[in-house]
Amino acid sequence: MSAQARGQSAETRAAAHLGEHGLKILARNVHCRHGEIDLICLERDTVVFVEVRLRTNRRYGGALESITTAKRRRIIFAARWWLAGPGRAFTAHNCRFDVVLFDDAGASQAHWIRAAFELD
Repeated sequence: MSAQARGQSAETRAAAHLGEHGLKILARNVHCRHGEIDLICLERDTVVFVEVRLRTNRRYGGALESITTAKRRRIIFAARWWLAGPGRAFTAHNCRFDVVLFDDAGASQAHWIRAAFELD
């Protein structure tokens, strides 16, 4: 299985996990010039921007360690872009940045961290 296919599988599993916990998926794989968001969800009155990370090799750290300051900035930029454009109907909502981690390609167990980071 290619890295891209493993990543898509992890995003699908993360979306299912979040859905089981009551979040509604608003968008997937939102791209803009300087960033990308894997999942955009709605939990009651909060828009949740979700980064999904999969690490199959722990040589360079686990999935959580792979979310660098630069990666967080790109996610925040993409969130602002989405709220100013396609998601403008949600600008009055609270926002949160979560991560869903998988430390193995075959792992069915998702580690969901709510409010994993904030605006810089």
